[in-house]
Amino acid sequence: MSKRLILCDCGGSQPIDDATISKGFSGQCTAGFSHLCTRQIGQAAELIAGGDAVIACQQERLVFEELAEELQVAPPGFVDIRDRAGWSEEADRAGAKMAALVAEAMLPAQVPHSVDVISEGTCLIIGASDVAVPLARVLSGSLAVTVLLSDEEEIPADRVFDVVRGRIRRVEGALGGFKIRIDALQQVEPSGRGAFVLTPPQDGAVSACDLVIDVAGGAPLVTAPEKREGYFRADPKDPLAVQKLALMALQSVGTFEKPLYVQMTESLCAHSRAEQPACSRCLDMCPTGAITSSGEHVAIDPMVCAGCGSCAAVCPSGAITYDAPNLSHLLLRIRTLAEGFAKAGGKDPRLLVHDAHGAEMIRMAARFGRGLPADVIPMELDQVSGFGHAEMLAALAVGFAQVSVLIGPKTETDALQSEQHLARVISGGDRVEILDHGDPDALVEALFGDEVKSSTVAPVLPMGERREVARLAAKALNPNSEVPITLPEGAPYGAVLVDTEACTLCLSCVSLCPSGALVDNPDMPQVKFQEAACLQCGLCHNICPENAISLIPQLDLDDAALSQKVLHEEEPFLCVECGAPFGVKSTVERILEKLAGKHQMFATSDTARMICMCDNCRVEAQFKRTDDPFSGGERPAVRRTEDYFSKRRDH
Repeated sequence: MSKRLILCDCGGSQPIDDATISKGFSGQCTAGFSHLCTRQIGQAAELIAGGDAVIACQQERLVFEELAEELQVAPPGFVDIRDRAGWSEEADRAGAKMAALVAEAMLPAQVPHSVDVISEGTCLIIGASDVAVPLARVLSGSLAVTVLLSDEEEIPADRVFDVVRGRIRRVEGALGGFKIRIDALQQVEPSGRGAFVLTPPQDGAVSACDLVIDVAGGAPLVTAPEKREGYFRADPKDPLAVQKLALMALQSVGTFEKPLYVQMTESLCAHSRAEQPACSRCLDMCPTGAITSSGEHVAIDPMVCAGCGSCAAVCPSGAITYDAPNLSHLLLRIRTLAEGFAKAGGKDPRLLVHDAHGAEMIRMAARFGRGLPADVIPMELDQVSGFGHAEMLAALAVGFAQVSVLIGPKTETDALQSEQHLARVISGGDRVEILDHGDPDALVEALFGDEVKSSTVAPVLPMGERREVARLAAKALNPNSEVPITLPEGAPYGAVLVDTEACTLCLSCVSLCPSGALVDNPDMPQVKFQEAACLQCGLCHNICPENAISLIPQLDLDDAALSQKVLHEEEPFLCVECGAPFGVKSTVERILEKLAGKHQMFATSDTARMICMCDNCRVEAQFKRTDDPFSGGERPAVRRTEDYFSKRRDH
């Protein structure tokens, strides 16, 4: 059954052109309502009871969900076309945008992967006794509390909660799974009269807890403390903030769903090979410390990951992929918005990517300001920091004239800024921008003040992983490009340049290349290269013993970049015994020149001749030698039973 859109003009405050809106999707459209959430609630009930309803109102979502619960039917879908389109200075031209927003709302929602996290309420409070102890008394009735005192005040006489002294060395983990390492740990000896006596200090103690409350007032015990679930921190001099921590701790007991934001494919990771460093982009970008080095690949702690998506945006190989939403679903949303806008007669739309903070700014601007321009289509994401250059280029390639990313006060911007710069270089203009406005009116003024550009791209269908999407979009945006696009340092695309005078064709680079961009030829001494597969991880440059390799960041859109080309080749040496080609002629001759007649193992012409043999012939020649220093004397004949009997008869 197709979905049915229920339209309401919200008391006549927004124009509704149902004919235009219906062009953006294939379902049914029901209009003519002005007070669907109040006076016309009975009609709303009939429509919801019919099933597959999508109500064009987000403000009163709770009302309609409760109505569906009373009717014992599935809740309807929702789409906001009022704050994002109808309440605007250009509302009379917003029909195409409404059609695009409705078309996106009709897409099936992606169900994110998650894992259950259990917090049983084991809590560690760290701080001075004048703050930590009163807080512990408040929480001890509901949580299993241990206080780690940071001062030398007397230990409390009551034993409602545990008290220790020590120094935090390290805090690892997150909600439901913290691991605490403590130095100079002293515990209470409960026996005896008078003040409690503490045990001798002990270094390297390890403890575990579900929650950590830090009121010590010093530096945070974890990176990005505001993003670490289960770690609560406040200024000990602010009593109100300390009391808020108590409430937050009490609400952090139970079973919670932890989204699994990213997926890791270890075999694709280009972090390291043979203990040689290569790509560390994700390590450099992760704000929470959830990513660590683990040999030839990186490891991601899903409990610590806060889901910013920066790692996936900068990963050159696709080893790390974002899953909330995944790339294919995000591209589907972008394409649906562009196509819905075009089907309804709109031209040159602008995409505004934002998070929940941006959504609130849009609502405020709509209710009290000018609202969004009619050609600006908003798309909300949980996190905008993972919106990388591939997604930016894809949006331009499907028909958007401009892409704007609105950041909030908690947005991680390092990866976003580098990805924006890369997208601008590849697209050849300034059609990608980052907006940093904390005031709704300033945001709206910036959008209205932007010079409206026309999209000259024939829309394409971006498919595949990030690299394929970026390449396909770049070709659409640069249809007449004849030379490679020069990219900034550190870009994940590029070529490898080999100094043929220095290269000895040792093939170290080939054996360690994580993406297979560098390959050899089993039939002759060659190094071949496929530019489209190169990650610019730098491993070949780091491993080359002759320093013969350098990297050239660029994007070659020619189809030749998809094929292998020879970077360096030499004439093979022919075995002096069988004539089979082996090794590199110049290398063998150089070895012969350095060792023949000069090294004791190759002092004679016969031994020096072995340098010029292939593996098989060299083994055969070595086997036939009579002066092998490692060979023993003639082996004695095997004695059989008859030999023993004949010896008896002789005696």
